[in-house]
Amino acid sequence: MAKFARSYSKYAVFGIGAVAGGTIIEISRKYYHSHLAHSSWTTNYEPSGTKWDSNWDRREGEYLVHPKKRSIVPEGLDLLKGTKDEKPVQSKAVRNIFMIRHGQYNLDGKTDAERVLTPLGRSQALDTGKRLKVLDYPFNKIHVSTMSRAIETAQLISQSLPDVPVEQCALLEEGAPVPPDPPVGHWQPEVHFFQDGPRIEAAFRNFFHRADPSQEHDSYELLVCHANVIRYFVCRLVCNPLCILSC
Repeated sequence: MAKFARSYSKYAVFGIGAVAGGTIIEISRKYYHSHLAHSSWTTNYEPSGTKWDSNWDRREGEYLVHPKKRSIVPEGLDLLKGTKDEKPVQSKAVRNIFMIRHGQYNLDGKTDAERVLTPLGRSQALDTGKRLKVLDYPFNKIHVSTMSRAIETAQLISQSLPDVPVEQCALLEEGAPVPPDPPVGHWQPEVHFFQDGPRIEAAFRNFFHRADPSQEHDSYELLVCHANVIRYFVCRLVCNPLCILSC
């Protein structure tokens, strides 16, 4: 059984699945990781063991100060100094992210344009928008995958949140970020893993990080994307980056 440790940061993550009918997953100010995992992937790739990096988003105090202004900090001191008044440089606000999977869609579609939402999928998206409206958070932006089913879902959600800007992001498109574990015979890893993995990891780094010290108030953002992408984000948040599949 893997051992777990945790560290804290000003960050919160929420997940709402349109298909799941509003199930919410919250990870608030903490991150978990397993120290080591081994997996026989279909790519014959073995992840190496590594310790969790508490500075996972490169936003610890030292990294937020110009190198020439960094002070020498004694070993063991938790808060790094660097400003003129020697106050620690750290986030003051919390970034809240709601992850939403698109609604049910036409699985028989041959192209992305044909993979539109079914009547049930449209109903799911509308209900999700209504639920978000009831929650009454001051949403700042809706980030959405550029795939048809995600765009349609975001548009329907927007009917309940008309004042929230919508921004498309190709990094959020569906993909196969890692090989399955245990392996499945029909999956062809070489075609997908080495393309989708770096892209979805780039999406993670783009959206999941602590608030900039200049951010004064908590922010609330929606990510409307896909099942594999959300799975990757959640595992990436709670696990060591090299132990995603063991969780």
